[in-house]
Amino acid sequence: MSNSIDTRAPFFPNSKTAKNEAARLRKVNNVPRNTYDRAEEIRSKTANDAKVSIPETIKDFSRIKKAVDAAPEMNNESKIADLKARIQAGTYEVDYDALADKVLQTEY
Repeated sequence: MSNSIDTRAPFFPNSKTAKNEAARLRKVNNVPRNTYDRAEEIRSKTANDAKVSIPETIKDFSRIKKAVDAAPEMNNESKIADLKARIQAGTYEVDYDALADKVLQTEY
């Protein structure tokens, strides 16, 4: 039994829906277009509003994300397990000079 209702979206080129949409658009497109002068007037009024500017911080974030995505994945499970074991055993000692250097690097 065949279904006579075409439920596919009109972007499928051979569907009945697409053919009906194309026929409808042909009828609509017979409407006269703006004159050249009117088109120029519209372009001049909207030229300033149609511009998009992307802040440098967003561009930087995009570059950083691309670099991170391209970097090989690191597996630190063994390092983390070792640190957890040393902390639980009470043998882990903080290198305060190295910690201070890292803090200063990220702040300045």
